[in-house]
Amino acid sequence: MGDVVQMHFSTVDYVIFVVLLVASAGIGLYYAFSGGCQRTTQEFLLADRSMRCLPVSLSLLATFQSAVAILGAPSEIYTHGTQYWFLGCSYFLGLLIPAHIFIPVFYRLRLSSAYQYLELRFSKSVRICGTVTFIFQMVIYMGVVLYAPALALNAVTGFDLWGAVMAMGLVCTLYTALGGLKAVIWTDVFQTIVMFAGQLAVIIVGTHQAGGIAEVWRKAQNGSRISGLDLNPDPLERHTFWTLGVGGIFLMLALYGVNQAQVQRYLSSRTEKEAIMSCYVVFPCQQIVLTLGCLMGLVMYARYGEESPLDQGYVNSNDQMVLYFVMDVLKDLPGLPGLFVACLFSGALSTISSAFNSLATVTMEDLIKPHVRPMTEARATLLSKMLALAYGLVCLAMAYIASLMGSVLQAALSIFGMVGGPLLGLFCLGMFFPWANSTGALVGLASGLVMAFWIGIGSFVSRMSASASPMINATVIPDVGNMTIAVMTTLITPKPRPSGVQALYSLSYMWYSAHNSATVVVVGLLVSFLTGPWKEKELNPGTIYPVLGNLLFFLPQRYREKLCCVTPLEDNSKGLDHQPYQMAQKESNGVAYTKEEDKLRDEEGEKITAQPTCNLAHTVQETAL
Repeated sequence: MGDVVQMHFSTVDYVIFVVLLVASAGIGLYYAFSGGCQRTTQEFLLADRSMRCLPVSLSLLATFQSAVAILGAPSEIYTHGTQYWFLGCSYFLGLLIPAHIFIPVFYRLRLSSAYQYLELRFSKSVRICGTVTFIFQMVIYMGVVLYAPALALNAVTGFDLWGAVMAMGLVCTLYTALGGLKAVIWTDVFQTIVMFAGQLAVIIVGTHQAGGIAEVWRKAQNGSRISGLDLNPDPLERHTFWTLGVGGIFLMLALYGVNQAQVQRYLSSRTEKEAIMSCYVVFPCQQIVLTLGCLMGLVMYARYGEESPLDQGYVNSNDQMVLYFVMDVLKDLPGLPGLFVACLFSGALSTISSAFNSLATVTMEDLIKPHVRPMTEARATLLSKMLALAYGLVCLAMAYIASLMGSVLQAALSIFGMVGGPLLGLFCLGMFFPWANSTGALVGLASGLVMAFWIGIGSFVSRMSASASPMINATVIPDVGNMTIAVMTTLITPKPRPSGVQALYSLSYMWYSAHNSATVVVVGLLVSFLTGPWKEKELNPGTIYPVLGNLLFFLPQRYREKLCCVTPLEDNSKGLDHQPYQMAQKESNGVAYTKEEDKLRDEEGEKITAQPTCNLAHTVQETAL
């Protein structure tokens, strides 16, 4: 490793890094002992539904921008050029669709967990399958997010590996378990500012040392790193405008539309309008983040040219290259390396804390409350905090397992990505197709997961078996579900063009989410028609978004009735407002309410069950079972 061993932190760097951890823990302690002191599940899991637009949007951004992305994006630009920047084209629709379709449905049903929607729309079994799939997805990813930046830091600076892992894991667990979602969101705001500051410091100093931005651009152009618009429609090409700009939309929907970590932030907003605005605010912030990653990659190229630290043997993998560059550029400026490492670990902390909180929420709301005797609010809140603490310890255990996995880390990241698409397909099946039934949803989800694992694992195995080929330099590591798309190493697609099953294995990872969600929808609809499609009038109000009704507005009403696309979303929410879920929740969630709330809920429930067009009474009975 040569030069790398001599790159060590100064005292100032260590101080800045410790200040980050102390400040994060301090925010958690503040919210643990202020306001309502996290005494209710509503406050602990949903911040009392009192958050404003700006902190929610910055928290959405922080969850998106993990440490793996901070390390991966500049390496991708350095190696392949700026084609990756076209991912930004997918952000617009990827945020516009959640803002105007998913958020109104989730918010008006007053859910705590996105998977409660699946029970209201389909059945309890679909809800449990969705929840278990999400838990599997997040638990695997948590350990990787915690371990990967610590490993890179250790390799480049000699920073104690397990000291970094334990510090991050324990601080994150502390403020998440004590301060709840409000602490998670406000630490995300703080950590987002640190991330921007760290990246800007590196770009400004690196650009100055390279001779200015014009010189950086000239060297990048001479090195063919400034990419044009690649309109090649081939889905096997790793990065083109279509794979990034169109395939990326489905990746964004999997994250910002149905991922519990993000949905929980929408639900914590004071109003539906503020939840929608948070999506609009995060759009320009994401463009800035993407541009910063691209600029850092170009500055790296201006410094090293074709002689990368990886080729020179200074680092062992692409994910360590960014840290090596940072330590190299900032070695004469004490404090700035510490600022970038604080930026890197802020990305990890924000992603992991979101995972803890969302996992505690779905475990509590979907797996515990419906299946236990009624408990007091205090006991339910204590149990939620214990769950957040337990998932923190699981995260540390997963980081240890990740350290033993070696190259299987690539498979772990791929597994995370493979799960996002089928979950997106399940929610789309329920929200857009009124005739889809519970059996179709279950079979569709199973088919989507089988297809996802078949392609993902088959692709991984085929690359490993071909690793002796001189055409393969290394392997892609996609992270589809959480959009922290980290290309730690790179695949050069072999020629000639693959065919048959091999072509399926060579599908660009940017199309995974679209392919797998489409599989769920197609199989789900076929099975629903074969087993008896549901009618729109049999469904719970507010669980269908009238996308077909809007598209087929020109058809006469009787034909639209036959196609189940008549009832608009607004009619289902007005009058009934938030009653449908509250009715089911009263029977199933096990939390004891006040007498006044019980009386009000009973009165509301009688009004709803009196409606002949809704099968809510059946849902409540099924839920109570």
